[in-house]
Amino acid sequence: MLDLKSFPDAVYYEPEALKYPLGRLLREKYGDKPWIEIESHNSIPELQKRQNREFPKLKRLLILGVRKTHKYVPNHKVSNFLVPFTSSGCSAMCLYCYLVCNYNKCSYLRIFVNREQMMERLIGESIKADTPQTFEIGSNSDLILENQITDNLTWIIENFGAQGRGTITFPTKFSMVESLLNLNHQGKVLFRMSINPEEIVRRVEIGTSPLSDRIRALNNMCDAGYRVGILLAPVIMLPGWRDMYGSLLERLASELSEKVKREAFIEIIFMTYSFVQNFINTEAFPHALQIFDRESMTGRGRGKYCYREPLREEGEAFLREKTKQSLGDMPILYVV
Repeated sequence: MLDLKSFPDAVYYEPEALKYPLGRLLREKYGDKPWIEIESHNSIPELQKRQNREFPKLKRLLILGVRKTHKYVPNHKVSNFLVPFTSSGCSAMCLYCYLVCNYNKCSYLRIFVNREQMMERLIGESIKADTPQTFEIGSNSDLILENQITDNLTWIIENFGAQGRGTITFPTKFSMVESLLNLNHQGKVLFRMSINPEEIVRRVEIGTSPLSDRIRALNNMCDAGYRVGILLAPVIMLPGWRDMYGSLLERLASELSEKVKREAFIEIIFMTYSFVQNFINTEAFPHALQIFDRESMTGRGRGKYCYREPLREEGEAFLREKTKQSLGDMPILYVV
C-alpha cells in the first residue's frame, strides 16, 4: 500500500495552476516539499530524460496543471462517454498499467486544478442530453487515490448529486472510501471495484489496497446506497490461473454482502501488455513477477500484446462457468 503520509517527494507545477483555488490549497498543503516550475504538465523534459530504472521515483512526484483537453469520447461498455477529468496517471505501480503509454510521460500523478470548469461542462452535458447518460470520469486515473490528495471526489459527488442528471462512474483499486459513505449522492454514482486474486494484487498491482480491504469497501459503498459493479480486471493468465481465479470467485461468494450479490454486475477484461511496459518493468522491477509470456501472447496493434485467441476463449468459458457457480445470476456485462 502506498505511503501517502510522505507523498509527494516534489511538486512540479505550471504557474497558471496557482491561480485556481485548488492549486493554492495544494501549495499550502505541500508547502514543505520542493516546488519546481514547469512550462507544461504535458511535457517535462527533465523527467522524460530519466532512466527506466527510476520509474518508482517518478511515481513519487505530483504534477499540477490546467486541463485544456475536454473532448468527450463515446463509449459503449458501462458508460456512454469517457470524460477527461480531474487527474491523469497514478501513484501505484501496477505492472500492466495502460496509462504508462510513453515511457516517462504518463507515469506520475497529474492533478488538473480547473475542476470548476470541468464540473460545469459535465453538468451541462448531462442536462442537455436527450436521455440520462453515464459519464466515465475515472478512465485516466484512480479517483479514490486522488481524493486522498485533493478531496476532489467528495466535491464531485456532492455537486453532481445536487445538479447533474444521469450517472457518473469510476473504477478503483483502493479502499479509502470512508469520506464518501455519508455523502448525498442521490443515486447518481456507480462505484466499480477492481478485483484480482491475492497473489496478483500483492505482486503485480504494487501499491494498491489489499483484496480484503477492497471487498470491504465495496460492501460499505453498496450499504451506503451507491450503485456498484465489479471489475474482474485485468485477467492475467499466469501458470495456475484456473486455481487463482476459481478461488477468487469462491472468496467473493463468501465475503460479498448479500446486497452486493443482488445488485452488482461484473465486467471481465483480459490483460493487454505493451513493449513499453516490458522495457520499464525489466529495468525498474528486475525481480518482479513476469507477466509477459511470448508463448501465450500475440501481437495486437502497434507494440501491444494480448492472449492468443484459443487461450482467451478458454479463459472466458472458465470465468463464465465459475461465476455462475459462485455468484449465481450476477450479470456479466461484457468480456473483452
